[in-house]
Amino acid sequence: MGEGRDGRSYVRSARPVTGAGDLDQLAVTGRHERLVSVIRERGLIRFDEPVQLASGEMSREFVDGKAALSRGEDLELACRALLELVGDLDFDAVGGLTMGADQFAHVVAVLARKEWFVVRKDPKGRGTNRRVEGAKVGSGWRVLLVDDVVTTGGSIRKAFEAMEQLGAEVAGAATLVDRGETAARYFAARSVPYKSVLTYRDLEIEPVGDGSVDPEAV
Repeated sequence: MGEGRDGRSYVRSARPVTGAGDLDQLAVTGRHERLVSVIRERGLIRFDEPVQLASGEMSREFVDGKAALSRGEDLELACRALLELVGDLDFDAVGGLTMGADQFAHVVAVLARKEWFVVRKDPKGRGTNRRVEGAKVGSGWRVLLVDDVVTTGGSIRKAFEAMEQLGAEVAGAATLVDRGETAARYFAARSVPYKSVLTYRDLEIEPVGDGSVDPEAV
């Protein structure tokens, strides 16, 4: 019971107490919902007939992660979600295969105060002839692999193989959208933590592949 300026008594309305943990969860939920909206509105294309994806799979739906995140604020939102996803994972540098990883490598490196790198699809062929540009990752480095849209995970697997060749340890892998199950199986077989911010379920689209691919064979 309280008393107003006019002398009248009133009953204080009960308000739920929101703790710091609840606020953090609300922020994560809100970020997730915003990303779903951004990807669906700016990056999801539906065709009348199936088209071939980079993985070789066929689908009537195409997710253009680059177009979806062309606005700076949306890219920052996605990169903060990636960092939230990997939690307390310890890594020295972040990167992956060009071009799907480039924007995430750069912005995550800024936000996390880490180094960035990109993996060329083929060696440069001149100058240093490096395949990996940016941070000089190698033995003793712990790296986080990133990518935009994954179907069977071919691009992020190539980045993983490049890191192995350099002697770097892959601390984890994270993607914006995973359209199937194959990438998760691949990394699970290698005991590498793997997560995606969004999946085909979030976007309400059909999965790519049936999940039966042997991760040791892809």
